[in-house]
Amino acid sequence: MKKLIPIFAMFAILSLLSCNSKEKHEYIEIETNFGTMEVMLYNSTPGHRDNILKLVKEGFYDDLLFHRVIEGFMIQGGDPDSRGAGPEVRLGGGGPGYTIPHEIGAPHLKGTLAAARTPNPEKNSSGSQFYIVHGKKLTDRELDNFETRHKIKYNEEQRRIYKEIGGAPSLDMGYTVYGEVTKGLEVVDKIAAMPKNRERPVEDVTMKIRSLGKR
Repeated sequence: MKKLIPIFAMFAILSLLSCNSKEKHEYIEIETNFGTMEVMLYNSTPGHRDNILKLVKEGFYDDLLFHRVIEGFMIQGGDPDSRGAGPEVRLGGGGPGYTIPHEIGAPHLKGTLAAARTPNPEKNSSGSQFYIVHGKKLTDRELDNFETRHKIKYNEEQRRIYKEIGGAPSLDMGYTVYGEVTKGLEVVDKIAAMPKNRERPVEDVTMKIRSLGKR
């Protein structure tokens, strides 16, 4: 099994790290009724990057919900069945009718954008559903255990971020991470802390996503 790769020198996650690369990246903005997040998409996951940009251009995500929220873990959205869904509607099974081949590699640090999926041996991703990692801080011992379990090796910087900022390493090597929040990480905290009924926020958290272009 291949090892985890660095998140492209971790870019500028939480503005604590810097990236010297001159390579440009696509950015998107996720606007919610609880604040706005700016997300950089990874060039190392072109299939997922190009797919979300296509859906954004089509207006696919407009007025969808973050329908599944688990504090200390993640916030999930992108189910087209969530648009205008009443509180009794069961959500999480919708999509655009296709899946995306996995591009697994980057770790689930706090604020990273990843593709949700149903169980499948190929680990192919949902065509539209995604989650943003909320996570929790880890210890060296916990990270050692995840390395053994997943047969991977974290580098020094990945360990530092997992310990000082947090993440969800239980998901590593199982799901494709394809971007990270560069502005508005506090919005993830706010949504994660909301009152919930069976993981769905009691007050709907709607989204609109637009492309900010390449920079």
